[in-house]
Amino acid sequence: MMGVKVTLLKLYSYFLYTLHRLVQHFHRPSEVVSALKKKMRVFSYLNRAINGYPSCSKLLLVFSVSCGGLVAYADSQSDSGRHSVEPNQIEPRKKRVVVLGTGWAGTSFLKDLDVSSYDVQVVSPRNYFAFTPLLPSVTCGTVEARSIVEPVRKLVKKRGGDIHFSEAECLEIDAGNKKILCRSNFNENLVGNNEFFLEYDYLVIAVGSQVNTFNTPGVLEYCHFLKEIEDAQRIRETVIDCFEKAVLPGQSDEERMTNLHFVIVGGGPTGVEFAAELHDFVHEDLVYLYPTVKDLVKISVIQSGDHILNTFDERISSFAEQKFQRDGIDVLTGCRVVSVSDKLINLKVKSTGVDTSIPHGMVLWSTGVGTRPVVKDLMQQIGQGNRRILATDEWLRVKGCEDVYALGDCATVAQRKIMEDILSIFKAADKDNSGTLTIEEFKDVVEDIIIRYPQVELYLKRKHLFDVMDLLKDSSGNDRKEVDIEEFKLALCQVDSQVKSLPATAQVAAQQGAYLSGCFNHRERCKTNPEGPRRFRGSGRHEFRPFRYRHLGQFAPLGGEQAAAELPGDWVSLGRSTQWLWYSVYASKQVSWRTRVLVVFDWTKRFIFGRDSSRI
Repeated sequence: MMGVKVTLLKLYSYFLYTLHRLVQHFHRPSEVVSALKKKMRVFSYLNRAINGYPSCSKLLLVFSVSCGGLVAYADSQSDSGRHSVEPNQIEPRKKRVVVLGTGWAGTSFLKDLDVSSYDVQVVSPRNYFAFTPLLPSVTCGTVEARSIVEPVRKLVKKRGGDIHFSEAECLEIDAGNKKILCRSNFNENLVGNNEFFLEYDYLVIAVGSQVNTFNTPGVLEYCHFLKEIEDAQRIRETVIDCFEKAVLPGQSDEERMTNLHFVIVGGGPTGVEFAAELHDFVHEDLVYLYPTVKDLVKISVIQSGDHILNTFDERISSFAEQKFQRDGIDVLTGCRVVSVSDKLINLKVKSTGVDTSIPHGMVLWSTGVGTRPVVKDLMQQIGQGNRRILATDEWLRVKGCEDVYALGDCATVAQRKIMEDILSIFKAADKDNSGTLTIEEFKDVVEDIIIRYPQVELYLKRKHLFDVMDLLKDSSGNDRKEVDIEEFKLALCQVDSQVKSLPATAQVAAQQGAYLSGCFNHRERCKTNPEGPRRFRGSGRHEFRPFRYRHLGQFAPLGGEQAAAELPGDWVSLGRSTQWLWYSVYASKQVSWRTRVLVVFDWTKRFIFGRDSSRI
């Protein structure tokens, strides 16, 4: 440090010398001042350079502007612990963001969040992220379980910021006091308390959902589910158990047929994909290992609706049913499961009301999602106890709860209806208070309407209208110069028919996580420069644009290297080429290069060596 001080003294002497030369050289005071400012800037920069980096060596090379010679050189090591901070200067506390869950929504939020602006705490009972669309492949060994999981701590480390992860389950959310109660599920032999509290400024709930059993007797006791990695591993073990039991000596053909009857309840994407994977596993691998029972295997899909894959295009649903029929997979539509026992599954045929029973060796229950207990408890606290699922507004804020957000399967966006605000919209557009709305006045608010109420755009698309102004035309299709409030209501009264709940898919959850992280990153900027639509009930504008889901398409692998895809723009793709498109999309969507390489390697290994049937 002494070397730096000596250097500064030399620089100060040089500064006085330069000032003396300037006075002699210039005749007008203004010229002296101008030249002096240039020298002062150099001196100020050097001073900041010394004080701004107290922990590293300083190398100062100062050249004389007037004579071009070297004036001073210093190389010193300052005190490592000293900082140039004012005594009364206190660093502001970062807002704490607590994230519950490490699924699609939570991971997507963390991946894009500016962690330097917040104190981020993550709580989840699983210390990994799982690529859930490939869970059906894990059940049959097409892909290994470890190939589709990525440790959360590795994902957090890539962010480079200060993110603290706790492997625990959130038991209770105290919204009034802004804190949560958590409990870890470690071995009881380990010392220390398993329960702890966390306070938050902002809470992001992304805990996902649980299986919806519809209170059907026997489902929890005798059915398998497919929500987690552990579920897929248990199914894989059970499939092998069924085959090993069927080839034991002393079994009758009826007992063998019962053990080898695999029943899937639910004809949605998960149930259909598992049925296809299981069919390929049996006919491409297991029939060669268990040749004596190859003709006794049976796969059945039970669907309460009239068709499987009823959320897809009708062409895809029909294609899937025809392929399953060719493959020998029974599709029982219009049937409702009444109860499940250890050996039988009891059905009621809707069309006839007849009750029937089917023996089974294994049952997979895949009929929808339900709300987790911690979310149900929060709903009771905030006045949403009569709802089936937690409701948020269009900005993913939980209704009735301040600074709490909910993403993914655990919540639904309650889109506000345009008819609830129709009078406010009309009043905001009617600038001259004439009681009528001209076309020009409507044009001034139409962009805000489309942003605030996305159902308007969906309604236009459904009616094949190219411009929102077409809504104001009369019954004959002629343009109007102006409309009154009743005509305005009549023009928009059918728009809210397009309000629909978002599907509980990974695609929705990932988009919500990315959207919310953007809101957090731009929070301070948008307080002064809001980017959202105008407030029709009130003044000013919303800070952010509301969440808008963009459907990027969906796949349905159907086995035998064939798949179906519903792509944006009402495109439908079927067959083997679609299966290769599925491979490329799912490989590219992996969260890391490690899992991407492992998944592609597993697919390649299956093509060459087949699936592994060992019980490990």
